[in-house]
Amino acid sequence: MTAESESPPEHHLSLSEKLARRRERHIQRSMAYRVLFVIVAFAILIGGIALVPLPGPGWAIVFIGLGMLALEFKWAENLMEKILDRLEAAKQSAANASPLQKALGMAAAAVGIAAFAVAAILWDIPLVPVL
Repeated sequence: MTAESESPPEHHLSLSEKLARRRERHIQRSMAYRVLFVIVAFAILIGGIALVPLPGPGWAIVFIGLGMLALEFKWAENLMEKILDRLEAAKQSAANASPLQKALGMAAAAVGIAAFAVAAILWDIPLVPVL
């Protein structure tokens, strides 16, 4: 039996463990590929940072760029592991929430949406930007 067949399936690993496995495969690529990969990753990261103050997927793009850089640089991998650990803790916390906590969260979201709708109607806030 090989070491790979003894390891748990990919879907049972934590996000940090998946990142580490991906990094091991990435390191085996050619140097030219890796240099181009880093250039593209920095471009994505910088583009995401530029988009953060604007409406849209700025943070998601930052995390994609950071995830790409984590395959190549230890500092990015450490930062990404911290982020992934916090995300997994939040996921676990949400899964362990009591039915009352879940109901209160849903009620708070509904009140927030209703408040936005009322404010949009009362203050004539355009929901779709007008050119």
